[in-house]
Amino acid sequence: MRAAVLRQCPGWLEVSDIDVDKPGRREVLIRTAAAGLCHSDLHFIEGKYPAQTPLVLGHESAGIVQAVGDDVAYVAPGDHVITCLSVFCGHCEYCLSGRPALCQSPEVRRSRGEGPRLSEGGIALGQFANLGSFAEEMLVHEHAVVKVSPDIPLDRAALIGCGVTTGLGAVFNTARVPAGATVAVIGCGGIGLNCVQGAYLAGASRIIAVDRLAPKLEMARAFGATDVVDASAGDPVAQVLELTAGGVEYAFEAIGLAVVAEQAFNMLRRGGTATVIGMIPPGEMVKLPGVAFLGEKKIQGSTMGSNRFRVDMPRYVELYLQGRLKLDELVSARISLDEVNDGFRSLQGGETARSVIVF
Repeated sequence: MRAAVLRQCPGWLEVSDIDVDKPGRREVLIRTAAAGLCHSDLHFIEGKYPAQTPLVLGHESAGIVQAVGDDVAYVAPGDHVITCLSVFCGHCEYCLSGRPALCQSPEVRRSRGEGPRLSEGGIALGQFANLGSFAEEMLVHEHAVVKVSPDIPLDRAALIGCGVTTGLGAVFNTARVPAGATVAVIGCGGIGLNCVQGAYLAGASRIIAVDRLAPKLEMARAFGATDVVDASAGDPVAQVLELTAGGVEYAFEAIGLAVVAEQAFNMLRRGGTATVIGMIPPGEMVKLPGVAFLGEKKIQGSTMGSNRFRVDMPRYVELYLQGRLKLDELVSARISLDEVNDGFRSLQGGETARSVIVF
């Protein structure tokens, strides 16, 4: 099969022919239908995060089950599925306490003695996030997939696999924004736009979108923002404080920069909560004014929207089918696997919300 391989970090992807093994115990072979291009992948292409190469990138995807291994009862060939990087074991402390997104059990990966799932000329290839979605097929643990209705187009379903679940989940699960709350979202890419529409669905009374690019701010309005702040026109913290006469109750960092996490915290009113969603590069430190904690301001992280994806994702699918969740509008471009590097260059330039590889 063909796949996009990261051979060095930093470095661009190379589309090559590679081999995929047959599904083993509790494994599922999926024919990939669509895969979104996410900033998380771009971090490894740019070398902001270290990666053990060679590696098949991609983690936001959907497809159709081709075959299953022994002891797989949840899905069968022909089922439509969304993949998720929050692969869970089901019996560790995190899973049993209702926080499967924090599970890091090694048993969802193959052991050294089992041989690799993916290889090229006899050399093992890694799977980014235990998935490796930039490939015509994926071989994954059964706990990496959720079965969904065939009524949703798979190029839209793929977006739920990361961007939608991360943005909505940060609002619904991590921060638990109540109806009537005031919200600020910094960064209006794929994650940020889903934060905005998550706040809208949650019933927030005021949703302030912050970005430096006018087209993204216009998109944020379409996704439910009541106000927009152009961060290139002056201090975004000062602008939000002025708009709200003192700050918002909930702020979300959706870029992955320490300075933006600090801005989110400083936009809060007394008692407010800032949620950091983006992947802040290793080594960067977030510095906050200690006196602000006397006002009971809080800052917290969010991993993949604190999801329980086998519960959350079918609900998001239903919201889309009801016309209440915007997915069509997130797709900026549909591209081929051979255009993957061009798609990431566009993402670097801030030109797109999501490019989606359609296989």
